[in-house]
Amino acid sequence: FTKQPFTKSILFTFAFLLFSTSFLIGKNSKYRLIWNDDPSTTMTIGWNQTSGANPTIYYDVIDHHSSVNSYAYSKKVDRIEWFRGMSNQFARLKNLTPNTTYYFLIKDSDGISKRYWFKTAPDNQYERLSIIAGGDSRNHRKGRQNANKLVSKLRPHCVMFGGDMTGSDNDKQWKTWFDDWQMTINSDGQMFPIIPARGNHEYSNGTIMKLFDAPNSNVYYGLTFGGNLLRTYTLNSLIAPGGHQREWLQNDLRQNQDMIWRFAQYHHPIRPHTSRKSDKQAQYNSWAKLFYDFQVQLAVECDAHVCKSTYPIRPTYKGNHDMGFIRDDERGTTYVGEGCWGAPLRAANDSKKWTRAIGSFNQFKWIFVDND
Repeated sequence: FTKQPFTKSILFTFAFLLFSTSFLIGKNSKYRLIWNDDPSTTMTIGWNQTSGANPTIYYDVIDHHSSVNSYAYSKKVDRIEWFRGMSNQFARLKNLTPNTTYYFLIKDSDGISKRYWFKTAPDNQYERLSIIAGGDSRNHRKGRQNANKLVSKLRPHCVMFGGDMTGSDNDKQWKTWFDDWQMTINSDGQMFPIIPARGNHEYSNGTIMKLFDAPNSNVYYGLTFGGNLLRTYTLNSLIAPGGHQREWLQNDLRQNQDMIWRFAQYHHPIRPHTSRKSDKQAQYNSWAKLFYDFQVQLAVECDAHVCKSTYPIRPTYKGNHDMGFIRDDERGTTYVGEGCWGAPLRAANDSKKWTRAIGSFNQFKWIFVDND
């Protein structure tokens, strides 16, 4: 061959390979796993479908890599929400085996995605849980990305996220947020489910419904982990804390008194630890006594953009109380938070008698839960 035709043939071959590779890659992105049902037997997979038709999840307990036809199970999309400039697709996997690794990929008419994997939660109280809990990731993207990268390194069972993902709840910011959320995916393809709550920068319950397939339109719900090890309560502090929400919480707490641990997450702190934020007396009146009466041992709060941890406390306006709480190491609830996953920091300048520690820096809580 002469030099010129040889060069042209190489360029033609290279261009063909690029075209072929592009054609084979499924046109989906912005992946997310969500727990909105039994964590030991279900998993919701969400993503943005940018082109192609008939996307289908293929999954198995055996890693078949990109060999689609080798996967034992498949699942069509259960729900599609065109929202915030994305075609949000949700496939709800059910009847999974507890404490088991599942490998999956998405195939559509344009090709297939990369292979990812997740692990279902254990269904007995003898396995220790690892949970990351925090919120308020708006504004400062670098801080948000750093926190997301830590999720991928710490490999928790799940992330409890207390709201205010973006600043303005618009198309551009949500696309960027989900792009950054991909940094929570480990280098070997492991993904970690999120349990989302609504913040005040999610301008409606619909935002959490349409982007995270929340289990109901009120965006408050409970999940059980490890048999009777843990019950988590995701509450909505952007709607009335009393009325139907309080009634549901009371009934659910009463029905789940066999749980060893009970946690709550919600956005607005009852007694914020910065002077820039006001107290939430309605939440105090509706939730604090229920937490104490039914032994909710930990409440994770957000919104204030500071870091705090309290001693165990109970609600009372009697005795040597401070803002309606008094320390109670025997039966009290510990309150932690308050943000901050990248949102603007505020001064931690409103300590109480029962405050254990406060500061002003980016942080989330890494929580281990076992029988002890």
